[in-house]
Parts: sequence; C-alpha cells; structure tokens
Amino acid sequence: MFWSIVALVFSVLLDLFRLGRLSDREKDLEILILRHQLDILERKRTHPIKVSNAEKLALAVLTNKLKTMGNHSASQLRNILLIFQPETVFKWHRELVWRKWTQEHPNKGGRPRIDKELEALIVQLAKENPRWGYGKIEGELIKLGIKLSQTTIRNVLNRNGIVPAPVRFGSIGWRQLMKHYKGQIIACDFFTVETFWLKTLYVLFFIELGSRRVHLAGITANPNSAWVTQQARQFVWTLEETDANLKFLIHDRDSKFTNAFDNVFISTGFHVIHTPLRAPDANAYAERWVRTVREECLDHLLIMNRTHLKRVLDSYISYYETSRPHQGLDQQTPVPREPVPYSGQVRKRELLGGIINDYYCAPQPLSHSLNLYVVF
Repeated sequence: MFWSIVALVFSVLLDLFRLGRLSDREKDLEILILRHQLDILERKRTHPIKVSNAEKLALAVLTNKLKTMGNHSASQLRNILLIFQPETVFKWHRELVWRKWTQEHPNKGGRPRIDKELEALIVQLAKENPRWGYGKIEGELIKLGIKLSQTTIRNVLNRNGIVPAPVRFGSIGWRQLMKHYKGQIIACDFFTVETFWLKTLYVLFFIELGSRRVHLAGITANPNSAWVTQQARQFVWTLEETDANLKFLIHDRDSKFTNAFDNVFISTGFHVIHTPLRAPDANAYAERWVRTVREECLDHLLIMNRTHLKRVLDSYISYYETSRPHQGLDQQTPVPREPVPYSGQVRKRELLGGIINDYYCAPQPLSHSLNLYVVF
C-alpha cells in the first residue's frame, strides 16, 4: 500500500513537471484531443464506438500538430490518446490524404468506357460464336452500324473473362456435338428394374435427342447378344415407317452392345458412336430419361413381373410424350399438341393409380362462366 502511494505521488509530480514545460498552445491541443475522446466515449453508452470521418480528421490533425510542435514521442502520445493508438490516428490521416488526392485528381486518362448494352452485345457475340476472333466481331458490329476498334473489343472480353477465340473454341466437345446434330441423333441404353420377387429385368430403350421421343425396345431377364440384336432389327423396321431423319446412334461401351448390334444400324446408313469409357455425361439424354422415369414412376411402384413392367412403362411413355411439359423443349411435349384455350374448367386425370396427375382443360361450356372447377 505504501509503495502504491509513493508511485502515484511520483507519477503526479512527473505530470506536473511535464505540464510546467508545456506551452499554453500545447496544453490547449491536449485538452482538445481529450475532449474529442470524451465525446466519442459518451456515445459508447448507447451505441458501439464508430468514429466518423470528421472525428478522424480532427484527431489526426490535432495529434500531428502536437507531435510536430513539441517533438512528442510515441509513449508520450499514448498518455494523451487513451482510447486509440497513435499509429491508428496517423493511419487515419494517411487515408484522408489519399482520399483528398484521389478525389481532387481523378484518373481522366484513356478512352471512356462503352455503355453496358454495347458491352453485353459484344459478350453475347463472343459466347454464341466461339470461333469468332476480335476482327470477326469488329466486322459484325460494323454491319450493325457500330464502329469499335479490336483493342476495345479485346478489353471488353478480357473484363468479362472471355479468352481469345483459338483457346475459347478448342476442339468440338460432346455438348456442342449434341447441339449441332441432336435432330439426327438417337441414343440407346439399358437400365434395370428389380421386381417384387427380387428378379432383375433389363430394359432396352431408344430416345431421339431432338424431339425427346422415347421408344421402348424390349424387356428381358437375359439380355444376350441374340436378343439385343433382334431388338435392334425390330426398332430399325419401325423407323423405316416414320419420317425421322436419324443418322447417328450413340451408346456406351456396355458389353451387351455387340458388333452384331452395331452392324444392324450401320447397314441402314447409321453412324454408330461409342461414348468414352466411364463418361455417362456423353450419353446425358438417355441417362436423364432413366433418372426421370425412376423418380416420377418406378420408385413409387412394386413391379411384379415383365408384363407388369411393360404396361407401366407404356403408360408412362405415353404421358411423357403427350402430356408432360419439357423444359428443354420450351415447356412443349415431344409429340406436338394444339394449344387449348383456357375454358374455366380444369380436370384431373390420374395415371398409374394416382402416382401421376395429368391436368387438362375441359371443353368450353355453353355458359360463359369463368368459375374454376378443380376435381381432386
């Protein structure tokens, strides 16, 4: 206790000695700095401390003035700056100086940036035409009445993360191949269904990539080479009765697709394309249909036998092609249908025991009432 009193008295004497050496102007500056800090602490009672730019400027200017006037050291300034470090105050001052010069002298060099609509058009042209370089895009813009240099076009594409044409185009990929030729491509694949009696059934199907029409080729418990080849022959015979312009067949490297299977299609003018190993995305349309038929239909049923499975799949495929809207077809169906005007009466048709609900408009009633009748 005694030594604490002695230390306090000694500290007070040092402060009095220091104050005696300070000029009146230095004392006024210290008082102003302390008052600013008291004002900030007063706000802490109701709100967290948040120093405004004006307060930062005031503290920075006063502290800098006090430092230069009396050659105060950092330790002496810490005795005055009670809630902030001296380094923090000087950092605020440097930030304010930087803001002053950047606001008073903005960068006015270079050409002005083009408007957002024109920049979006350049990006659109580059994305939709990956083989186009800067010169080709420049020529297309001139044709549209827009004159821009290739340097400007390059800067726009760089800002949007679009690489030059040779890198952007590269080699043709599966996605681009499908997009260009999907109207002439048909894909096929197998998927399995486990019956109630734990018997595995193999389903062979074909899907037209352009129209999304699905053809159920066959169902068997023993998909040997002879059976698969016979299904191919029967499918080719059905195609000859349609006007489909199909030229390419895609399937994976499953051992069930033998050379005899491929030769059936090759003999009729098809080009058979084998997808890469372990690359299901290369046959994405077929894989997506398998997922759809499972999620919307098969996962909610117990299949008893082959006959039951065929009846279920026939019913679902009919719904899939004639009533189910497809996002990839702009919400249309694989089999085109005539638009039906809204009649004011909505009916529901239950398929597969209510697993699927299909809604349609009833014929226009004689009265012109617009009441909505929903049957559940």
